[in-house]
Amino acid sequence: MYSFLLPAHSVFRWAVVFSLTYAIIISAKGYFGKTAFTKTNNAIRHWTATIAHIQLITGIILYVKSPFVKQFFATANNTGETLFFGIIHILLMLLAIVLITIGSAKSKREKTDQAKFKTMLIWFSLAALLILLAIPWPFSPLANRPLIRF
Repeated sequence: MYSFLLPAHSVFRWAVVFSLTYAIIISAKGYFGKTAFTKTNNAIRHWTATIAHIQLITGIILYVKSPFVKQFFATANNTGETLFFGIIHILLMLLAIVLITIGSAKSKREKTDQAKFKTMLIWFSLAALLILLAIPWPFSPLANRPLIRF
């Protein structure tokens, strides 16, 4: 299962990044352009959160099965990849998903269209920042991975 989920998690991260980026762009255009919050905007809000939650589930399964995480808990001297995947990646990603969830829920309950867009823009942007920090990019000094793992 690990050998299947790891590439799936790697590829699906792009769905998270693209959907979150699209939701941020849509919310910025809606907020600054003072447009109506449509059913399409609501669907984008909903599917962005859903995609992030699917990625979270696969990430948690991988976390439980990961050899890096097992090594992290087996030793006290953790650096590099062990430290990154043992604690940094999981904490930042969990926090990002919490921010997406809060932003989605708050936006859904806002009364005005501008408040809905503003709420999405703020919470989703904060989550995007954390996600971009926590992805193991090819240039990352702690843990680097290819852009797509097969």
